[in-house]
Amino acid sequence: MTEEKFDTLRIHGGYDPAKHNNSATVPIYQNVAFALGSAGRGEAVAQGTVPDAYMYSRVGNPTVGVLERRLAALDGGTEAVAVGSGMAAITYAILNVAEGGGRIIAPYDIYGAALDEFETLFPKYGINFDLVGNINDFDEVKSLIQPDTRAIYVESVANPTTEISDVEKLARIAHEAHIPLIVDNTFSTPYLFKPIQYGADIVVYSSTKGISGHGNVVSGVIIDGGHFDWENSQFPQFQENEFILKSAEHPENYSYTTVFKKQAFIKRIRMKYLRLMGAVLGPFDAYLELVGLETISERLDKEVATSLKIANYLEKNPHVKAVYYTGLPDSSQYSLAKKYFPKGIGTVLSFELNGTAEQTKKVVDAVKLFLYLPNVGDSRSLIVNPIKITHREVPEDRRAASHITDQLLRLSIGLEDSDDLINDLDQAIKTAFE
Repeated sequence: MTEEKFDTLRIHGGYDPAKHNNSATVPIYQNVAFALGSAGRGEAVAQGTVPDAYMYSRVGNPTVGVLERRLAALDGGTEAVAVGSGMAAITYAILNVAEGGGRIIAPYDIYGAALDEFETLFPKYGINFDLVGNINDFDEVKSLIQPDTRAIYVESVANPTTEISDVEKLARIAHEAHIPLIVDNTFSTPYLFKPIQYGADIVVYSSTKGISGHGNVVSGVIIDGGHFDWENSQFPQFQENEFILKSAEHPENYSYTTVFKKQAFIKRIRMKYLRLMGAVLGPFDAYLELVGLETISERLDKEVATSLKIANYLEKNPHVKAVYYTGLPDSSQYSLAKKYFPKGIGTVLSFELNGTAEQTKKVVDAVKLFLYLPNVGDSRSLIVNPIKITHREVPEDRRAASHITDQLLRLSIGLEDSDDLINDLDQAIKTAFE
């Protein structure tokens, strides 16, 4: 049988109706626990060695399980764990790879809350970050790798500059140092870009955004590419005996790498971090996300086309100083955009007004269709001033380098008519400058 393509997997991936009373749509299993059957089966389920088996919804749930399998299939991964938010996905992935202390290499121009966590919270747990201005400066990245470096972390498309990370080259650098590459692929979604195909080991999402697509559920997901060998001295946490994994088959050496091989990372995410820290995604939230996922191709095709049209309009507007959208042909990264993003760079773009901070506020107040709120990937078009809302945590000395000024506005393009959106921006900009 030939491998199913994206548009088939987004509808059918990870789900067999015959196992769910032939329900055409995924049922919502709104229950806490599941009968284990026999004593022997119960022990195996608790050890995590029975495929698609459930015991307690804090660890796994059938509705959530369909979402996890579907997203893993769409991304080309081997397994996924859905969690309660995108920040939970980032946090669990970093903690799992650098538990006990270590260093992570990452760029400055990332989501403000992630940067805040990297600079002010993780160091309190012995995890420190070497932050770079240009993640595609490969010589600098290589120079930062130390014996205690545990991973390279990037966003496939940066927030809010839309700068592209050269995932293939960064993966090569990471693997030469025997460390994984972790990619936040939130802006792109697996429809526009699949990092695992280019060597990424772990992919994280705020699936609140384009994956769900309707602004009605907060969620995150961690996806394991299943290729990285965790059985090396830099990651002792995967080689420690874990009591809950002890069994007749593994009576002596019962570590995650022994029991789960190259699935050690994602199994440990579920059985240690999700089970013990509890950032659980509820079954109804998973159901909403599955419904949103069914239309991802049509949504993004239209939203990307509209985004490019709006970016072209903004480039010609006399009151706009700069447009940050690497999908434009005159972008310095256009060659990377063509390589990694043949279907388009995404639905988020930023632009800098050639005016004052007060005029920026006037644009925000004058738009009628764009909603002023800190989200992206909604079916509705959104506007925000990052310096005041989404990136207020970014240190002042770093803002200018990432173009985060009082004049910068970020747009997330939805499904409205493109001409109506352009007219709305046009009248708002005219109001601010006239």
